[in-house]
Amino acid sequence: MKALLYIVVATGFLNAAYAQSDRITKETFMDFESVGSPNISPDGEMIIFSRTTIDKMRDAPTSNLWMTDPRGDRVRQFTSGSWRDSSPVFSPDSKRVAMISDRDGTAQLYVMWLDTREVAKLTSFEGGIGSITWSPNGTQIAFTSFVPQSESPLPIRLPDRPTGAQWARGAIVESRLSWAADGSGYRPVGWTHVFVIDARLGGTPKQITDGDYNHSNPQWTADGKTIYVSAIRKPDAEYLRGDTEIYAFDVESKSVTQLTDRMGPDGNHQVSPDGQWIAYTGFDQRNFTSHISSIYLMDKHGGNKRMLAGDLASSPGSLTWAWDNSGVYFTVGEHGSTNLRFVSVTGEMRQITHGAQQLSGFSLARNGRVAAVVSNWKRPAHLVTFDVRTPDRSSVIVDVNDDVLAGKKLADIEEMWYESADGLRVQGWLVKPIDFDPEKKYPMVLWIHGGPWSMYGVGWNWAWQNWAALGYAVLFTNPRGSTGYGQAFVNGIQFSYPGRDFDDLMAGVDAAIAKGWIDERNLFVCGGSGGGVLTAWIVGHTDRFAAACSMRPVINWHSFVGTTDGPSWYYQFEAFPWEDPMEYARRSPLSYVHRVNTPVLIMTGEADLRTPMSQSEEYYRALKMLKKETLLVRMPEEYHGWRRSSRQLAQQLYLIAWFEKFKK
Repeated sequence: MKALLYIVVATGFLNAAYAQSDRITKETFMDFESVGSPNISPDGEMIIFSRTTIDKMRDAPTSNLWMTDPRGDRVRQFTSGSWRDSSPVFSPDSKRVAMISDRDGTAQLYVMWLDTREVAKLTSFEGGIGSITWSPNGTQIAFTSFVPQSESPLPIRLPDRPTGAQWARGAIVESRLSWAADGSGYRPVGWTHVFVIDARLGGTPKQITDGDYNHSNPQWTADGKTIYVSAIRKPDAEYLRGDTEIYAFDVESKSVTQLTDRMGPDGNHQVSPDGQWIAYTGFDQRNFTSHISSIYLMDKHGGNKRMLAGDLASSPGSLTWAWDNSGVYFTVGEHGSTNLRFVSVTGEMRQITHGAQQLSGFSLARNGRVAAVVSNWKRPAHLVTFDVRTPDRSSVIVDVNDDVLAGKKLADIEEMWYESADGLRVQGWLVKPIDFDPEKKYPMVLWIHGGPWSMYGVGWNWAWQNWAALGYAVLFTNPRGSTGYGQAFVNGIQFSYPGRDFDDLMAGVDAAIAKGWIDERNLFVCGGSGGGVLTAWIVGHTDRFAAACSMRPVINWHSFVGTTDGPSWYYQFEAFPWEDPMEYARRSPLSYVHRVNTPVLIMTGEADLRTPMSQSEEYYRALKMLKKETLLVRMPEEYHGWRRSSRQLAQQLYLIAWFEKFKK
């Protein structure tokens, strides 16, 4: 009778909350759209971008290209169809657009003429293509593609099978350190190479790079005779922890010259418009568990190397040369916001954009006009434009979610700075419930980010707005290890994760409670990936939460480092697990499962290769053996994070149902 009463009450509460038309409800989830990959024409007259919607019939996103003028007066659809068109890039003469589309099943290179909208398919690679870039004269396009290798490391030959016999599928003989990747599954043996193709007629692509190495980020020189790439063209490349260098390949002869040579990655290179300089990012390997990159400069031959911008809050992105060769624009995340900066070739840095926002997709025209995507707490990603000389006069030219948000109440967010147990200052934010009344008490969800080297910020979050619509507060913070606060802050979990980041999170909860309107009886905690690790760690170290949900967690470091989709996590410890098994046990949530008194929901994709399902099963089985309150939610066919829209929504609904079940 008691259980039945709970179900009736909880169901009534949720139905009443979702019935309010002025709230962000589950019915709105699949109505939201997104814009991305903006590219402004070199002459500054047009902006092309991708517009992604959710195909509710196929339960999958669909992306098409749209175009607008910088004033937003003429917004029109450029491509259409139930496929994904992405990565649009204008030709140097602003008359054509190259793009990647999977309209024929795999990601291939297409070129569309603006005046007629005629489309030419230029490639038919079995493994698809990526990283497209025009030659300076617009006659060729460089791109990357995977080239399979069929040789077996241990070939055998079975006897001839009888006619019509149905023998078992052949074995896979593996000799690589990494053989799978989350999101795509088993990786065939082979290498990613750079190709060049005629931008008008297509034809047979010319392979520029060679060898058993992976190459990325092809960039042309100003004369179109050389392509710079990033690669590890060294013996035992798979053991070198991303020790990439920048190489110059002659397009005609295919001869190669190595331009960088330090221990540490060099890449994300961009060539100045006059072809004389190369800006790139990298760092000197210092055995940190996570490094913050700096910006460097060298001449086109690899000489005169020097740092342009260092000691940044987080690694820079979107490096783009000023058209007058005076310096480089770049984005950087700091204190929860991402904005644009400029560093001159003499090393003088200045801030271009300001404010609580997250800016991405930066694209610059010759006349200084910018196209970019901006998001903030109350506005999903929207397309903006401004002049780099007057960035404060930014204009919104496309917002695809105005109609969805019309008439909806949105939560307010309060920034918090608080001290952890050792005095370290930590930044967080507290989402207030809709119709907030400071005289009332509200349940609160502590939501922990993954990574753990990432940064929560002030961008749009549908899930948290939905929690606020249901009367919950949401606390999200950047504990030590997060980016956006400099290298020393990142190093706060050096060889000690989980560790004092637990103190940072608990201090954040205390700071929220101190505001006087959080219900201490109804505290909940959840997180995915790195946040799933910390959630499982938290419930093994405190009973203060009414319920928890650990999504895609690591539970046993000893088994995880050898079964995840890459070897990098071995380096998060000072010794290998067979050398110091106790350190792996000490940092594993599994070692504290006997202390768990909090009801724990575990949610993971069955195809997850980053934090394999076996990690969640191990935790679930241990909790069940101890007769703890727990459930395991398995998402079929899903990798690390849900690809299907309905499962993204299901995650939210399972969280709500679990926390409501244990709300006092």
